[in-house]
Amino acid sequence: MNFEYLTKAQEKIGNVPTLVNLVSYRTRQLNHGARPMVKPDHPEQDNHDIVLKEIVEGKLTVEMGVEPPSDIFGNFDAPKEDGPSVIL
Repeated sequence: MNFEYLTKAQEKIGNVPTLVNLVSYRTRQLNHGARPMVKPDHPEQDNHDIVLKEIVEGKLTVEMGVEPPSDIFGNFDAPKEDGPSVIL
């Protein structure tokens, strides 16, 4: 695991349990074939590190206390205009 990305991602998210859930959720998407929103540093880069890099670069955020969209069971991989957000 890239500890530099982890440290920077912790600063952006702030709450460790939320960060763990966000990384787990997005890693599961990547493992099932979703495309990364950032270019991997090298071909063998672990999906966890790719997710941390997405967070650090501002491509992936989390919103707390927000009512879920009406299409919650829709396509999670469709990018939004401001970039994807995961609602926990």
